[in-house]
Amino acid sequence: MAKAFALAEEGPRHGPNPRVGCVLTDRRGLVIGQGHHRGAGQAHAEVAALEQARLGLADTRGATAYVTLEPCNHHGRTGPCSRALVEAGVGRVVYALTDPNPAATGGGDYLRDHGVLVEGDVDPGRGIALNRAWVHAMTTGRPYVTLKLAASLDGRAAAADGSSQWITGAPSRVHAHRKRAEVDAILVGTGTFLADRPKLSARLPDGSLYEHQPLRVVVGERAIDAPEYLHIRTHEPAQVLRQLAGLEVTHLLVEGGPTVATAFLRAGLVNQLDCYIAPALLGAGGLASLGQLGIESVDGALRWRTRRLERIGDDVFIEVGR
Repeated sequence: MAKAFALAEEGPRHGPNPRVGCVLTDRRGLVIGQGHHRGAGQAHAEVAALEQARLGLADTRGATAYVTLEPCNHHGRTGPCSRALVEAGVGRVVYALTDPNPAATGGGDYLRDHGVLVEGDVDPGRGIALNRAWVHAMTTGRPYVTLKLAASLDGRAAAADGSSQWITGAPSRVHAHRKRAEVDAILVGTGTFLADRPKLSARLPDGSLYEHQPLRVVVGERAIDAPEYLHIRTHEPAQVLRQLAGLEVTHLLVEGGPTVATAFLRAGLVNQLDCYIAPALLGAGGLASLGQLGIESVDGALRWRTRRLERIGDDVFIEVGR
């Protein structure tokens, strides 16, 4: 299973499908095939592993499949993996997490009904962590929301004159662009868009583009002259997420500014904070990274759990979640 998870990590972090890895072993416990899902429309991990076994002329009858997610049981862009495993004569299937997608779940029951020994939910925590955004989207029907904040040590996103480039250092910007390349959509408000005209693209250090580019979204009712951006004319975060869910967005990155960031927080729709903290001070004249959240006392503070803490150049990156 550890190898299956390592394989799954090689899959794309963006898109409507989860990352999945599969390892096939024969009756002696020797690996005869392995694979991972490479993205929407591509072979699923189980089918990729079976194909590798066939190419190696391995006998899959009585084999064991270790999979990071319950084999799917529906016809989507590809056929059901549960049926492929049965047809290959696989005798045992071990999976880490039951599929939370109501349209695809049921593979475990199908396998049992066809005489396959099934061990399910053997490592659900790791299974969820692998596909945190996708699991959230499947269970709630709305995209997982990451809010990015870049601020000085005293919580300022810009100086008194409004200048904000660059509070953080170049290594943090490289890191932030890599994170952009891992999401389905990136969002700013009309205020930020009209003031800064951000490209909202995911760029490599040399200025070239990552292969995957997120959908670029601008939210607000003011007119913008940019047909290459999706303009959602509302101030309601829930309405934004409903529209993006219809476009198969599972992971949304909210980059600002303070007004839209505050709106998503006040609506209780932020799942993760990506915070870049620079060792700089801007003082009381600087502009706060967030607006009024309606919190009157420490007891009412929005509390999060630290998932990752990383030094990037002279800056600190902190990932927190619920």
